[in-house]
Amino acid sequence: MTTRMFGAPVHRTEDPRLVTGNGRYLDDLGHDALAAAFVRSPYAHARITDIDVSEAIDVEGVVAIYTYEDLDGKTAERLPLLIPHPTLTNPMTGYALAPELVNHVGEPVAMVVATDRYVAEDACERIRVEYEQLPVVVGIEAARSGEALVHEEAPGNVAAHMVQEVGDTAAAIAAAPHRLTLALEIERSACMPMEGKGVYARWDSDEQSLRIYSSTQTSTGVRAAVAAKLGMPLAKVECIAPDVGGGFGVKIMHPWPEEVLVPWAARRLDADVKWVEDRREHFISSAHERGQLQDVEVGFDDEGRVLGLSVKLWHDNGAYTPYGIIVPIITSTQLLGPYKPGAYKCEFWSLFTNTVIVTPYRGAGRPQGVYAMERTMDAIADYLGKDRADVRSTNFIQPEEMPYDHGLLFQDGRPLMYDSGDFPASLAKLKELVGWDDFAAYRAEAEAAGRRVGLGIGCYVEGTGVGPYEGGHIQIETTGRVNVSTGLTSQGQGHQTVFAQIVAEELGVRMEDVHVTTGDTRRFQYAVGTFASRAAVMSGNAIALAARNVREKALRIAGEALEADPGDLEIVDGIVRVKGDPEAQVALSTIAVLSNPLRYAFDESAKAATQFAGTPDMDKPPVADDEEPGLEGKDFYSPPRATFANGMHAAIVETDPETAEITILRYCVIHDCGRMINPMIVEGQVHGGVAQGVGGALYERMAYDEAGQLLNASFMDFLMPYASEVPHVETDHLETPSPLNPLGIKGAGEAGCIPVTAVIASAIEDAEGFPITSMPISPTELWDLRHRHAAGELPGLRRGSRTTTTAPTA
Repeated sequence: MTTRMFGAPVHRTEDPRLVTGNGRYLDDLGHDALAAAFVRSPYAHARITDIDVSEAIDVEGVVAIYTYEDLDGKTAERLPLLIPHPTLTNPMTGYALAPELVNHVGEPVAMVVATDRYVAEDACERIRVEYEQLPVVVGIEAARSGEALVHEEAPGNVAAHMVQEVGDTAAAIAAAPHRLTLALEIERSACMPMEGKGVYARWDSDEQSLRIYSSTQTSTGVRAAVAAKLGMPLAKVECIAPDVGGGFGVKIMHPWPEEVLVPWAARRLDADVKWVEDRREHFISSAHERGQLQDVEVGFDDEGRVLGLSVKLWHDNGAYTPYGIIVPIITSTQLLGPYKPGAYKCEFWSLFTNTVIVTPYRGAGRPQGVYAMERTMDAIADYLGKDRADVRSTNFIQPEEMPYDHGLLFQDGRPLMYDSGDFPASLAKLKELVGWDDFAAYRAEAEAAGRRVGLGIGCYVEGTGVGPYEGGHIQIETTGRVNVSTGLTSQGQGHQTVFAQIVAEELGVRMEDVHVTTGDTRRFQYAVGTFASRAAVMSGNAIALAARNVREKALRIAGEALEADPGDLEIVDGIVRVKGDPEAQVALSTIAVLSNPLRYAFDESAKAATQFAGTPDMDKPPVADDEEPGLEGKDFYSPPRATFANGMHAAIVETDPETAEITILRYCVIHDCGRMINPMIVEGQVHGGVAQGVGGALYERMAYDEAGQLLNASFMDFLMPYASEVPHVETDHLETPSPLNPLGIKGAGEAGCIPVTAVIASAIEDAEGFPITSMPISPTELWDLRHRHAAGELPGLRRGSRTTTTAPTA
């Protein structure tokens, strides 16, 4: 019997190939290709006055040198604005090569193509570029002051200004018995995948066609963008994502300048051309995220119930806005988490700075929103002297209120409506897992031993599986091999495993007979991409629907062969048989033969499908009018709106009384992503997310100086947590199926990192007894906060200690 696959903790089938060094990454391709390298701006804001390539042009091995003046057609135009929005009133995108102005350190100015990368880099060093430096805008405070402008077309450095409100927030806060204000900050960081970006292009002059390999999260997007920029028919462009060594959001941005220039040069030179990003390039010319200032005003009653919540946030979008304003939109909507404020208003400004662009990084605006909401919940609990978990419980949306419509528009322009969840049940599980009610005794024991410990909590809701669609195709060969393809890409999530599990379950075949291909436009041309925890929800459901189509066809053909009603048939281990009569059976491989009437017998199995085999019905055509040859099927899944996963985290930390070192003693997670396809892979996603969250809370930040120079653009200076800094993650799960899709699933990829900053801040604050309002936090910063607290500059955490305004009594 076929073992149940959906929901089974199956080991990842792709791992043996990857861990034994047999992966096929971008730099494993094109060993004989010409190599590209780039001259990049050393200044954050400057006018290019001259480019002299004379010393580089004669370097042995140099094939071509290009500046903006060499670009033609649409390649000389600005790069596309991928996600327009009505409130993005001053959008700005860069060029493949800067024509006149550079707006951040690392912006490409010239491109060299040579016989190898070493020659190309040497030639780049010989190119002389003269610049006239301009005023530099670094940081949100400088941007919103408007004293200097990144772009003359954007007054006040404002790219976008957006307001969403439900209810009369000002009135609700004014009438509330209690009010608090908080000023919060999250600094800029970046995701740092092990493999940087890269692109390899092959031009076929006979076919006038282009094949691109890109380390990307959207091969179909790169294909379409390059075709548009190069003025080529889409049918003449292919894009394949090989094995990708991590994406985390930076590789959903497209087309990068290099993704336009390398194919353009390949066509122009009639040669293979490749570029692979080095680590410094990734720091100064890829994408960052997270940087926001957030002001919160909240009104609440004696039980801690939020009656009105007003949030203003200022988002640093860097020098350009090619990916729109998705990050602050997500912050403004996902901030609400599992709670239902009486009235809510969020107003944000997305601001230009002379720094690297901002695009989504795992969590994509949610960590900032959760930080704002959870810090607010802790502040309310502290002010009222109530248990922090109880205050959260008071504000929860209840299970019977699902689906719950917040009355806002989400990042996809569709209603912010939660489809399912049981927040009280999740909180109960979390309290039991971390030992919430026993922590006071644990703290007393620690303090008696001279130790300082704190307990933190954070809740979140995550919009996953956003549209517009994904598709899946399934083909069963005459050998019984099942080929599965979908257009979105893989960066290590385990797609080959979970998609095979879905197909094995739906078709009743052995999992080892299922072979999955992702991110190859030769196999599947219609797709959107891998982001927003959408792969399982979107492609998983599309593949399931395609498998059901194939199953229906297989049973119909088998019914004719077995002279049985298709409803009386089942498929077990790739064999179609009559229920209750296992002797009456036919293999799916044979069904595949019968599904494709043939004229020629090219092997033994094909004989069964030729015109003189069997006893065909002479009154019917070999292929019915509503049929296609072959045992295969395709389908698409397009959701009405996003599905919402959720979870709750708790942590126990210890802060050293002398050194202010912060150690995470325990980390607990309750997670609800609907029905789990593979619990082992879900656990892995949670653990990896928590690791990145710990980095964002305690280590990772982009340190710019006033001139826009990134001071820590190497792994020697940019801190990331090692295995020794990542705690053991204790997990438990709740499964509230989504009613929005056939499989009842929700996304899981980003969940682990979303609340970590809020949780760690909560725990440190609990340990230290004074407010934590800026993250990430280092031991040095914690030491300084202690001294400020001791000097009376910071209030302690006790009832009534914060700046508040009490509503007038009647």
